[in-house]
Amino acid sequence: MSFDELMELVVHGFEIGGVAILALGSVAAFLKAALSYRQIGWVRAYEDARRNVGRAILLGLEFLIIADIVMTITVDPTLESAAALGLIVLVRTFLSFSLEVELEGSLPWRRGSAGDKSTA
Repeated sequence: MSFDELMELVVHGFEIGGVAILALGSVAAFLKAALSYRQIGWVRAYEDARRNVGRAILLGLEFLIIADIVMTITVDPTLESAAALGLIVLVRTFLSFSLEVELEGSLPWRRGSAGDKSTA
């Protein structure tokens, strides 16, 4: 087995892992919400499901970014593939940032200062 073949297997492993995280994480979030709605109500169950699906998407995107990086630097190290990787990472980073802001309810640089008023 050559190095390129091994790296392609690694890339496929990360891609399968990313898709599995997206699918299984989403299903688990919906099942948990469906099972807990009687105890916590529909509104809270919906919010929990949305937050947990968002977390699954974030983790799945991270795995897919790893796959793209490994593919670009080991299997197809051309300027064209590096440019495509840059665009893919930019789009996925924007998606991750947007999801994280939505999940947390504030910008990352405002989180620490929102609850800590003692330093002012």
